[in-house]
Amino acid sequence: MMTYYFRALSSEWLKLSSSRIWLHLLLSPLLALLISIGNGAPESDMPWHVLAGTMTSVHALLFLPILTGIFGAMICRYEHASGGWKQLLVTPVSRTALYCAKLTVVAILIGGVQLLFLAAVFSAGWYYGVHAPLPWDMLSTSLLGGWAACLPLAALQLLLSTIWSSFAAPLALNVVFTIPNMLVANSVQYAPYYPWAQPLLAMVPSGETGFGAFVVPLQTWMLMVMGGFILFFAAGLVYIQRKEV
Repeated sequence: MMTYYFRALSSEWLKLSSSRIWLHLLLSPLLALLISIGNGAPESDMPWHVLAGTMTSVHALLFLPILTGIFGAMICRYEHASGGWKQLLVTPVSRTALYCAKLTVVAILIGGVQLLFLAAVFSAGWYYGVHAPLPWDMLSTSLLGGWAACLPLAALQLLLSTIWSSFAAPLALNVVFTIPNMLVANSVQYAPYYPWAQPLLAMVPSGETGFGAFVVPLQTWMLMVMGGFILFFAAGLVYIQRKEV
């Protein structure tokens, strides 16, 4: 199983090496940095929290969920072209290993975006000459939480991209459900259960008594994220196992 997994993982990276997917990694961090610079210097006793909060409101509200959909669609693009699924599924590679490798690549790409976002926060702090100590606990919790909150979306988008041969269809659906974030994210009642709003809840700096923008209990957030991931991932595995050659 592990041998098949690493072979499939290597194959996925090889296919992506000739694409322009790497340019997408820079999109959200750069836009967040530009918006932070446009908003002016942070006037607060916690400048890093202000910078991270301002940049997160753009990064996690819109672009991070959309990028997750783009990665999920692009990782299946080659298989939908010229009967690629038929050629791939007849190879002596476990379908489970193949699907897990694709999801792993999407998760790694999301992690790359998060690291670049961290670099963008540092750049904004350098631009404004912030000398306050770096709040590593807040930054690490925000970045890791945002990455974890994207995993259910990644599993869902990979499932849809596997089912639909159209590159645009799953991506368009993802955008349609991302846009309401501007309304749903303001709802304490519904936001924790809305997968497209969960990255924002995880990344916005909060106090010590809660987790996320609206002091969502950590246990509730973890339950929603883990439940969504397991549901969408299991559905994807079932579909790929039954997919006809």
